[in-house]
Amino acid sequence: MNNKTVLWRILLIILVQCLWILTAEARLGEQIFETTLANGLKVILLENHKAPLVTFQVWYRVGSRNESWGKTGLSHMLEHMMYKGTEKVGPEEFSRIIQANGGDDNAFTTQDYTSFFVNISADRIQIPIDLEADRIQNLTLREVDFRTEQMVIMEERRLTTEDDPQVYLSEQMEAAAFQISPYHWPVIGWKEDIESFTLDEVKAHHQLFYHPANAFLVVAGDFKKDEILTKIEKAFGSIPKSGAPDQRRNAEKSQTGERRIIVKREAELPYLLIGYHVPNLTDQDSYVLDVIAALLSQGKSSRLYQNLVWKKKLVLDADAENSLLSKDSNLFYVSAELVPGKEVHEVEHALYDEIQMLQKEPVGIRELEKVKNQIEAAFIYSQDSIFTQAMLLGQYEIVTGWRTIDDYLPSIQKVMPEDIQRVAKKYLTEDNRTVGILIPLPPRERKTGQPELHERSTPIK
Repeated sequence: MNNKTVLWRILLIILVQCLWILTAEARLGEQIFETTLANGLKVILLENHKAPLVTFQVWYRVGSRNESWGKTGLSHMLEHMMYKGTEKVGPEEFSRIIQANGGDDNAFTTQDYTSFFVNISADRIQIPIDLEADRIQNLTLREVDFRTEQMVIMEERRLTTEDDPQVYLSEQMEAAAFQISPYHWPVIGWKEDIESFTLDEVKAHHQLFYHPANAFLVVAGDFKKDEILTKIEKAFGSIPKSGAPDQRRNAEKSQTGERRIIVKREAELPYLLIGYHVPNLTDQDSYVLDVIAALLSQGKSSRLYQNLVWKKKLVLDADAENSLLSKDSNLFYVSAELVPGKEVHEVEHALYDEIQMLQKEPVGIRELEKVKNQIEAAFIYSQDSIFTQAMLLGQYEIVTGWRTIDDYLPSIQKVMPEDIQRVAKKYLTEDNRTVGILIPLPPRERKTGQPELHERSTPIK
């Protein structure tokens, strides 16, 4: 054994030990306080005094999975309407007040939830508490605002989906992959549904999902637990109690054969997107899939980069992603953007070769440990931000409850080479995949004398 090998092993041991020390210090579950108000509102608190800041987050257990055929996009529309004011706060005043007090705010809708957050100085925490408590119960929903936001969202859909060929392909691929699950439709909604639903339907959606029993607060930062609980109880405690809506949804049936979708759009390069049905973190296999995703695409030493980007020069970029924090079973994605002149079928077979190698050959211990260390480091260092800490707690709470966040790193550490082979053979199979292919079309030529169109930049949530 040469000196370089000995030195490398010593450094690896030191790195692993340091990571485990950081991991012990980073166990969020041991730092959390949870309580539930009488009206059903759960409150999750994480004191972190390293900076005089607080992130105040309101999470609603409603996303596109809580919609129905013909009514897609309601959750996203309601997110927009939450900024249209109350009797106390005028339209768009919420964000102006936060910004005037040195904070920032935003919101986003996903398949599984809608989240609103404010990051602000700790001494101004009363401001978002009062604003959020006001709009959860006193939101004003007006027809004029609804029609305006309807047009805004139509424009948002055009800019972010219709005019983005890769996003459009993803939307079409997921629609083919899911036939029963509400993950079939996009979060923003189908164009025809956005155009057709009414303000009354938005109001009904709000009444069903926007109340304490279907929401929870995540607050992280520089505060004292007893003091902030008193403020939250005073602001939110008087909101009437309602029953929690049924969150059960029809599960997707097992796929019995490969599905393929081909999209032809104006684009510069071909793009390939493959989705495999996989479980979420309620199944231990999901942690193995996280390791597989890292083996394939985390960093320039990953297999896809080394083999497809560097050596074979088939693709400009390749990625693998596991849908770990998903309320229902979702997809494991593998994607690639082709080098000009390369054929889709050649790249597709190269991707399958990499997957088959995972199935046939055990991953080396050194490579596996390197990837585990990468995952651990990314997970730990991401929590340097109180905002990210709160976001992780919220995402875990949506799926299984925030306490399971401390299972992540131990579960990653337990993954062995034989687990990777077993899981790759079980899920990353031909019959379990849906393949989406983007075939570029040349840009349409503008007629002589036709003016160039400039997109309007719309400040949308």
